Parts: sequence; structure tokens; C-alpha cells
Amino acid sequence: MTEKPMRVIKGLKIDPVIFTQKFVPGCNIHNCSGECCYYGVYAESTEFEVIMGMKERIIQSMDDSQTKDYTQWFEEPNEDPDFKSGIAVGTEVYNGKCVFLDKQGFCTLQKIAYENGENKWKYKPLYCILFPLVISDGVFSIDDGHLDRMHFCNRGENQTSTVFEECKEEITHVFGLDGFKELEEYREEYLNKLNKVKNLIKESIES
Repeated sequence: MTEKPMRVIKGLKIDPVIFTQKFVPGCNIHNCSGECCYYGVYAESTEFEVIMGMKERIIQSMDDSQTKDYTQWFEEPNEDPDFKSGIAVGTEVYNGKCVFLDKQGFCTLQKIAYENGENKWKYKPLYCILFPLVISDGVFSIDDGHLDRMHFCNRGENQTSTVFEECKEEITHVFGLDGFKELEEYREEYLNKLNKVKNLIKESIES
């Protein structure tokens, strides 16, 4: 079967599922204790270097549920073409959660940025910022395998919005304002086509 062509924006193929996938409104760790961070994340080699370069500051901000032995923070590097450097370094899981997640469900890297008055995502790996979105094989899509493991965010009764609506800030972080505008235009075009198909099917059933 021929693969359906995808729109390309800012060098990434766009999976239109991002426009229709249901998701929870807002992010509230009181509902889940940061469950999306339990499994660790892959970081770009440059992100790894930034984190290791501030290890003393990170250690100061960690609580007793986290390991302060920085040699236990990351897995061995792996080749991965989805990363600019071609290298991905996974964070380790410690006490059933990412090494950088504290016992209250807060990311230590993000806490430090807040405390320094910096952008909240300054030290966070991109793939951590993006959840439930992901870049895989050059396609910007939904990390459905990871989302399926969530006990709150994956429950239908909690999903009253869509990923695109709820992750505008994250999407803009990747594509910029101009890229986000292109995505909005693509979304409108895609949903209009989807509605036309639904109406045609409905008419054929009723006739």
C-alpha cells in the first residue's frame, strides 16, 4: 500500500493525528504525580552536556528519593538519527521514576530554572517537554505507546480537549510562531476535509 503523503513544516512531516487525538486539559501533577516522567527520557548529547555541567546545582536541589550519584543519572549513549547530533542519551530510572523527578512529582531541572528566574524549559530535554508529542523518523506525531501507559491522561473521561489545543506552547517551542501558524492552517484544512468525508458517509447511509 502506498504511504499517504504528509505535510512538511519546518523540515518535519506532520501526522494529522495531532489535530484529533484527545487529551486532558492542562497539566496538573496533583492528578498524576508526574507519571509521564516515570520512565525517563532520551536527551540530545548537547542536552546531556548542559545537565552534567550543572550537576552540583542539581544535587543541591534533589530530595531523598533521588540519587545524588551523577554517574547513575544517564544510560550509555546510543545512535539515533532523530537527534541533531545523531546521539541520544537516556536518563536512568531510579526509585521507579526518572532520576530528575522528585518525590512530589516535580522535575528538578525545571525547578532550578524557576528558581533562577529563567525559562522553565531551559534545562529540560526536548523530548521531555514535548510529551505526549514526539519526533520519530522525521515525523511529528503522538507518542501513543507512552500515552497508553498513563493512568490519568489516557482515560477517556479525562480527555475533554485535544493534544493540539493543549500543547500549543510546546508545539510553538519546536516550530516557532510562524510554524505554528502553518500548523493551524493545516489543521483547519484537515478538519474541513474530515468533516466532508463524514457528511458524505452519513448521507450515503441515510439515502
